[in-house]
Amino acid sequence: MDSQVRLLIAATILILPSAGQIPRAPDVEAQRAAMKKLAFLNGRWSGEARLYRGSEPVELVQTEDAQYKVDGLVLTIEGIGRRKKDNSNVLHAFGVISYDDAGGVYRMRAYNDGRWLETEIQIAEEGRAIKWGFATGPVRTSSILRINEGGEWTEHTDLTLGSGPARTLMELAVKPQR
Repeated sequence: MDSQVRLLIAATILILPSAGQIPRAPDVEAQRAAMKKLAFLNGRWSGEARLYRGSEPVELVQTEDAQYKVDGLVLTIEGIGRRKKDNSNVLHAFGVISYDDAGGVYRMRAYNDGRWLETEIQIAEEGRAIKWGFATGPVRTSSILRINEGGEWTEHTDLTLGSGPARTLMELAVKPQR
């Protein structure tokens, strides 16, 4: 028998006791109940956004489409921002939010500009807002999405580079489409 095959068999035998345990079954009803706390985002929204990538903000027509999927176990959010002056696509992001019942946390995986990230989100402001952020190298972001008194979805994202001050990266305000 080849030495690599023996090594593989030996490694498998060492792993078997823990691998032989029956995995914990997810509490689907707890997941679904937790996801209902995000119902304030569900629907189609449109309005305006400002993206600060240089000296002048880029003015956008913004849409957000938040929909429950997988029988209410995940919430997808697709945001598209088109430049006001020429209708070119400037921002296109897609996020998937789920609830980890074992850890008791919400998680989001988001995609934008060929990149992706995973982060935890927190429900804030008595269930009318969510907060999240991420860090990669010297770059940190902090975002808050809330529904204001007028029923608008507002979002504000700050960007921090190294030990520098936080600066606004994006602001948006969209209204539900009925």
